[in-house]
Amino acid sequence: MMSWDLKILEEVKICPHCNKKLTCCEAPQIHVGDGLGWGSEVLFICLNDECSLFVKGFDYLEEKFGHRASYRYMELPGSKESNVMMVGNKNAFKGSIINPEVIRQQNKRYRKEKEAKEALKTCLEEKNLEPVLTLLLDEAAMKSTRVEALDYLARLNDIACIDPLRNHTFRDSSMEQSVNMILQKILQANYKKECPFCAEIIKSQAKLCMHCGKDV
Repeated sequence: MMSWDLKILEEVKICPHCNKKLTCCEAPQIHVGDGLGWGSEVLFICLNDECSLFVKGFDYLEEKFGHRASYRYMELPGSKESNVMMVGNKNAFKGSIINPEVIRQQNKRYRKEKEAKEALKTCLEEKNLEPVLTLLLDEAAMKSTRVEALDYLARLNDIACIDPLRNHTFRDSSMEQSVNMILQKILQANYKKECPFCAEIIKSQAKLCMHCGKDV
């Protein structure tokens, strides 16, 4: 998750060489010129292949230094500080374009994870299963936080967790195994079992599933 202010996504910057809108891109980790960072995680770069700076830059660098390269105009977010970046071809930085909607969704997910983690502190006294499920069903949440949620899942002993967790696809097999073990204990503690034919929850002593009618 990037740490910069999301207001950056609303900035509109214009290239002075072609009057086209600059594109928000992830900044390279190393500044080619001095070996240091750019001081920002994102840069606004002109990716217009018809920009006069980019077009003329090839001839200039080849004639002066014998290199086949050119320049892209760039500005730092939140300021008018600008610079030019040397690029080897027209595709440079086009794979680093930031999709504002994707970043907003990532930020929304991150806030939801953070709120759920905080809510774990009171979930037992409030008998609140929601933050536990939020974390366990979020594959992007930190593993340590999900492991913490597992402990609360067992202690809440709420049978309402069965369906959402059974219907979730876990990427981490160890996490899936831990969840399944806890679900089995929750079923046993509530004198319940799952029908092997329709997967509905029934009484542990049932001989006939009330949902599908099969002998169990």
